[in-house]
Amino acid sequence: MGAMGRPPLNRRLAAFGTTIFAEMSALAVRTGAINLGQGFPDTDGPEEVREAAVRALRDGRGNQYPPGPGVPELRTAVAEHQRRWYGLGFDPDTEVLITAGATEAIAASLLALVEPGDEVVALEPYYDSYAACIAMAGGVRVPVTLRPDGDTFRLDLDELRAAVTDRTRLILLNTPHNPTGTVLTHDELAAVAELAVERDLLVVTDEVYEHLVFGTAHTPLVSFPGMRERTVTISSSGKTFSFTGWKVGWVTGTPELVTAVRSAKQYLTYVSAGPFQYAVAEALRLPDAYFHGIREDLRAKRDLLADGLTDAGFQVFRPSGTYFITTDIRPLGETDGFAFCRSLPERCGVVAVPNAVFYDHQDQGSPFVRFAFCKRDEVLTDAVARLKTLGAG
Repeated sequence: MGAMGRPPLNRRLAAFGTTIFAEMSALAVRTGAINLGQGFPDTDGPEEVREAAVRALRDGRGNQYPPGPGVPELRTAVAEHQRRWYGLGFDPDTEVLITAGATEAIAASLLALVEPGDEVVALEPYYDSYAACIAMAGGVRVPVTLRPDGDTFRLDLDELRAAVTDRTRLILLNTPHNPTGTVLTHDELAAVAELAVERDLLVVTDEVYEHLVFGTAHTPLVSFPGMRERTVTISSSGKTFSFTGWKVGWVTGTPELVTAVRSAKQYLTYVSAGPFQYAVAEALRLPDAYFHGIREDLRAKRDLLADGLTDAGFQVFRPSGTYFITTDIRPLGETDGFAFCRSLPERCGVVAVPNAVFYDHQDQGSPFVRFAFCKRDEVLTDAVARLKTLGAG
């Protein structure tokens, strides 16, 4: 069979079509519905941060290739951030790498650290890029499912332990967790750390929602005993500062781990977001009041949407972090999240995302639907009013 006899897309990515976000966002545009599917704010972040980017552009800072590891000002600011919030010490020259958002950081980490056939344990449901990146690295995905427990989703530590085999290379951890809004407790994190040390595993942690936590403060896994030398910590500016289009993320870890990740990253984007890096360096130094303010603002939005969804008849899992709410549609007499989300814009003019896309075991996620609340209050109020017509329909 000739080259054209085979499908164009390689088999590792064949299962990954257009992302659900693209499909649902297109549906929102077509129907004029309120888009609570994709997680991006509908207002920009702080004016002084935007002005810092404009200033960098005008001053000619970052308009040409920035240094491979990222501009020194931002690497220093990331190291300062880790010390300021968590008491963690990182060398900005050898232990910090700037990436094109957390998405590239995850891709580069998995491409760098995973050999074909290595098993990667990930908490299911997971952000869709995780599955694709593991596939691109030739790894084998081993899902550990977070299950409903009262009004939240919980990690079964016995299930996590049982998922680790002699072929496991790393655990890919996301807390605060998208899409469920679960924040792993101190004891759960300690148990993950003990398992990683005992089985000599690497851990890649996605902590992009670190400042969007509504209960106790975020605790990085790297702060636990034995984790400093085996953890790649990932975060980004998009969620914290509401500039998701800038795509400025970062990796922190030991020089050995960061060098490995940089080896893959340099052949992905090489570098990116030059002027924005200078602006994000300033953003990370904003006073505590900013970080507390965005958290409290989002807490109020969470409650506005959660109360409205409850009134509309959904079972609501009120999130402890992130800017997403997972709901169960079975109280509405529905069981298929895909069908529900595809019909919702016509039924009441709102777009959501079916959680099943975040599962390998799609039946486990079938009755769950995710709504984003990082929108203006008047948009959420309008969405809540529309959703209340569901019961009447």
